[in-house]
Amino acid sequence: MEELIRTNDLVLISFVEALLRDAGIEALVLDQNMSVIEGSLGVLPRRVLVPADRAAEARRLLTDADIGGELERPKNRK
Repeated sequence: MEELIRTNDLVLISFVEALLRDAGIEALVLDQNMSVIEGSLGVLPRRVLVPADRAAEARRLLTDADIGGELERPKNRK
């Protein structure tokens, strides 16, 4: 899995999930339950991950939707 975005913006996460779902790309949102531990302050960002083999397609999709500025930079692989 590859991280696409990391944000506290729940509306953005919902939008990204909808875009990915409509494109048939599986998405996994991590750290949602951390809000219980932190007291629902929204301090800890949530992460949206997609399968590595669909990451480039997902990045293009978000860029085409004009939210490419929210993307995490891909990690260099060795």
